[in-house]
Amino acid sequence: MDEPNIRGTTRREWLGGAAVVLGSPILGFREDDPEPPSEPSSEPPEEEHGGNCGSDYDQEYEELLEATEDVEVSDRALAAAKWTRPIRKRARVTMRYGVRGNWLAGYHTGVDLAVPTGTPVYAVGSGVVVLASWSGSYGKAVTIKLSDSRYVLYAHLSRISVARGAKVKAGTRLGSSGATGRATGPHLHFEVRARRPYGSDIDPVKYLARHGLIL
Repeated sequence: MDEPNIRGTTRREWLGGAAVVLGSPILGFREDDPEPPSEPSSEPPEEEHGGNCGSDYDQEYEELLEATEDVEVSDRALAAAKWTRPIRKRARVTMRYGVRGNWLAGYHTGVDLAVPTGTPVYAVGSGVVVLASWSGSYGKAVTIKLSDSRYVLYAHLSRISVARGAKVKAGTRLGSSGATGRATGPHLHFEVRARRPYGSDIDPVKYLARHGLIL
């Protein structure tokens, strides 16, 4: 026997119709509905870093460096200053010094440190800025002649904060890291040369170790 009518409809029919309506995807109450798409994030994607050099020789840079004056770093106060690391925090090395490869020297002449774009870069010792400009494959770069007559190159910067001819000491901010020039991603190419010409490079890790620093 049917249940009493509810406004002309049996109770069973009314309950069944309600279940259909509540289960309709129009109202969005069905348990098997896929989750709605998430709202697009307004946050920019985190930039990956850890690139290395596509090249460590550039004729434009070598000509610019060769044309610089052979400045004397004779300021005793500068020479007596302490030494520091080019990046304050320890960074992963993505390309070691001396790794064999298709470079003019036959090996990588510096060390590549994986750091995000915008990481502060500092002078490791006291000296004079001999180049602070776009430097071909090295991108935006700063080169310093240190108090011990070594030349130090900081390459692939996103920003340069010093000018040519400026006297700097250990810890002076030179700019910010980046991926300018020929680079596979954000990093700092740090290179030390005994003299100006390409091929006079020395191991930057051992060089800093002699000053009590671990790169």
